[in-house]
Amino acid sequence: MSFRYNWVLIVLVIQLFYWIYLYFKKNNHNDFSTISNIEVLKSLTKKISSKFILMKNRLFLLGIFFLTIASSGPQIGTRVRPIERKGVDLVIVLDTSKSMDANDVTPSRLAKAKFELNRLIRNLNGDRVAIIVFAGSSHMYLPLTTDYETALLFLNEIETDMIPNQGTSLSSAINTALTAFTKEIDKFKVVLLVTDGEDHEGQAIDIAKKAALNGMTINTVGVGSSEGGLIPIESKGAGNIQYKRDKQGRLVTSKLDQVILKEIAQAGKGSFYWFSNNSDSHNEIEKGIKKMEKKTISTHEFSEYEDRYQLFSLISLILIIISFICPTKAKEL
Repeated sequence: MSFRYNWVLIVLVIQLFYWIYLYFKKNNHNDFSTISNIEVLKSLTKKISSKFILMKNRLFLLGIFFLTIASSGPQIGTRVRPIERKGVDLVIVLDTSKSMDANDVTPSRLAKAKFELNRLIRNLNGDRVAIIVFAGSSHMYLPLTTDYETALLFLNEIETDMIPNQGTSLSSAINTALTAFTKEIDKFKVVLLVTDGEDHEGQAIDIAKKAALNGMTINTVGVGSSEGGLIPIESKGAGNIQYKRDKQGRLVTSKLDQVILKEIAQAGKGSFYWFSNNSDSHNEIEKGIKKMEKKTISTHEFSEYEDRYQLFSLISLILIIISFICPTKAKEL
């Protein structure tokens, strides 16, 4: 048993002390005793029963006692009710290769992708989300979860130097994404491949087709511009920015490959999106997810205390009504 408003119980304690005080009060002073004329006193009180008055007062105080208990919000026992969570399984596959440091998208491709994905995750409702990072190899970074705060924490920590094996292995990333799903109905599974589209292996389209045959949806998100951008690298001197060069010493320009990403999305029966400076693509992705059929991801039985103030309120009401209608007139002999 518990009480919703524990502070109200202080009033009960005060009432108990007051009752104890009345019980042990020895000097029951009667104001009528000051009347000198005993005959007048008897005349005034002969039709009043002291026993009925005492019972009337006790019933009223007892009614106030139960009313105070009702006001404290007593909760007795528990009730169990099921809670269903519906959504889709969303696996975000994020490119962390050095080309994602290019600043053709402000402030950089990776920063723009993290910003848009941050807003997307915040707007999810009931969907499970997982994060995979990849460059030359791919790794499960965060398993499927509905804890969006944790997902955001992991997302914010992603950097381009977290995978030493550089490159862009889209096929490896998609394969890792497929292993993130549990063995449940496939039609509720969505892959969101976020990259600049430079595929160094060339098997991503075939893998996307196989995934689509199993009922999965593979969406691609291009990050960058068609014009491309230089790839900054670590510089030895403070403020001296160096850019990646090829073997001949020429600056390397990384360009967004929309063609390969659109082909992967088409093979995976998904859609192509674009993270650029002039659009909020997470809104389009969010709308696409909301249109999808939802599955029951988890069912919980929620246990809580049952409010029982009604019973105490009813007892209080009955006692107070009886105290008001209880007669005080003495029975005539």
